[in-house]
Amino acid sequence: MTSPSRTRNLNNVSSSSSYSLLIDRGFSFSSLPYAYAIHARLLKLGLHRNTFFGNRLLHLYSCLGTFFSVFQYFNDIPVKNIFTWNILVNALANAGRMADARKVFDIMPERDTVSWNTIMSGYAGTDHFDSVFSAVYAMRRLGLRGNAYTISISASCVFTQLQAKQVHGNAVRCGFDSSSVVVGNSLIKMYERAHLVDYACSVFWRLENPDAISWNSMISAFGNSGHGSSAFECFRSMWASGFSPDEFSISAMISICADHKDLGKGEQLLGRCFKFGFLSNTIVSSAVIDMYSQCDRLNDSIRLFEEMEIWDSATLNSMASAYAKTGFVHEALNLFAMAVSRNVRPTEFTFASLLSSSSCFGLPDQGMQIHCCVHKLGMEADLIISTALVDMYMKLGSVGSATEIFSSMTFKDLISWNTMIMGLAQNGQAAESMRKFQQLLESGIKPDRITLLGVLSACRHGGMVYEGKMILYSMEEEHGIKCALEHYACAVDMMGRSGRLGEAMKIIETMPFKPNVSILGLLLEASIIHGNLSFTEKVAEKMMEFEPEFSLPYLVLGRMYGRRGMWESMAWMWKMMEKRGVKRVSECSWIGIKNQIFIFSDDDVLHHGGEVMYSVLRLLIWELVKEGYIPREHEEGFEKDEDEEDYHE
Repeated sequence: MTSPSRTRNLNNVSSSSSYSLLIDRGFSFSSLPYAYAIHARLLKLGLHRNTFFGNRLLHLYSCLGTFFSVFQYFNDIPVKNIFTWNILVNALANAGRMADARKVFDIMPERDTVSWNTIMSGYAGTDHFDSVFSAVYAMRRLGLRGNAYTISISASCVFTQLQAKQVHGNAVRCGFDSSSVVVGNSLIKMYERAHLVDYACSVFWRLENPDAISWNSMISAFGNSGHGSSAFECFRSMWASGFSPDEFSISAMISICADHKDLGKGEQLLGRCFKFGFLSNTIVSSAVIDMYSQCDRLNDSIRLFEEMEIWDSATLNSMASAYAKTGFVHEALNLFAMAVSRNVRPTEFTFASLLSSSSCFGLPDQGMQIHCCVHKLGMEADLIISTALVDMYMKLGSVGSATEIFSSMTFKDLISWNTMIMGLAQNGQAAESMRKFQQLLESGIKPDRITLLGVLSACRHGGMVYEGKMILYSMEEEHGIKCALEHYACAVDMMGRSGRLGEAMKIIETMPFKPNVSILGLLLEASIIHGNLSFTEKVAEKMMEFEPEFSLPYLVLGRMYGRRGMWESMAWMWKMMEKRGVKRVSECSWIGIKNQIFIFSDDDVLHHGGEVMYSVLRLLIWELVKEGYIPREHEEGFEKDEDEEDYHE
């Protein structure tokens, strides 16, 4: 016969297990009233003060985001263990209240690896990457090795090559180099961000049991580093290893085809999408839309988009970006407005595309409206969006607005620094651009070829010839970057602007690249500015040798001959143009007013109010002469030309 005390114990065990199952259901239901009902039942039975049930219910409230209930119930648990404290820290970290989470973390009676991982994850989620590494170092000093999740958190916060190697070294010391696929996948993504694809490949081939995520990560690393052929080899090896590509593999490969404008391979992959039914996946369809737009097949992008039954954030954003990239700014903005009206949240890539199109087409009003939308959505802190805003304001000449946004960024990657350095240089802020370059070096981020091109551009615009020469000839030694043709072109322009035509020509003759008409054109412009006819003839002859049908050298020499009264030479130049079939390239200018862009070419300027325009120009010339900015002969030479007389007739 069973004793009454034993029966009560069995009932308690049964009750405990049943209420534990009820709490488990609460996590799947995500219902606050359900959590309150369980809490009330535990109160009635007196189980709410039990540490185990208290922790379970506290975790449930934390997942539901009811922070008042979390704090209140935390205080009701009489005996708190390390799990209780970890749940509270995690709740605060998930809410972004890192200051409060850190206070709770500091007063914890004891901490384990989960405690440290929780606080590090919170810092990583709020972009406080320096605090993540400070926590890692503090953890090591206490003798805690950490686990695979610790390494993964650290790897997700790495953006410099030095930090990447340090995190990898720590993973090796902790024994997670090849045994843990989670750590291996994190290291591959880390090296991808740090632009060390060789290291990522080394980690991948050392993994004992790579999974589908490992293969997808490696394909992405090859693709984003410009190694498209290696990405295709990896894709084929994935098939051969028994892993069937999923929507992530297919979308990554289609994106690589888009980057390389390889429509043939892209459409082969599209055939596989039809075969396996991947096209219904919005990630894949978005990649296909982007591929067609990149390959100048916008109509195919539109057709695919219109045939889709369901539009979501990914597809709408891809189509808006496709419009923006191909110059259909108004269509992109209309689609963007439609997405917002349908409660489809735009992504950072959509804003980046729209902001880029607004800056390129000189539409500051639209750019500012998009900025306001970013602010309303609370997305200003996003790294991609803030960098795009800096780029837009720099291209529109609003250096103050760009600087303000850049200064407010909690984290800056190399692209952000490059955007700022290049933007300052292009807006004539050479000294400030050089200061930003020094700050970049002090931050520990390694510059790339674009960074040094921006610095050389600053030296060119600021007349800092000595500094420019030092950077040009120390690029490979100090920064490990070989000079490309664009770096030499910038140096040639810098020398030409300062009147050092001989040094500019010497750079062209000694550089390891064959000069093209673009770099010679920079030298030609410099020779025009400084009025050196013999040098202009020498450069123009070289340009004619490289590209006989390019009109610029003929026009420049013809005009210089005419200004000096060398009529026979000028006539000979025009006859040579006619004989060689050289056509004059018609230049144009444009201006954006509200939602409309006006384009003016040199042969139709009179159709846009030419009489008034020439009157204003004469008035401006008169003012400049009066103030002494230009000599008086310019005013005398500014007479009505034949086109204007024909217009009045």
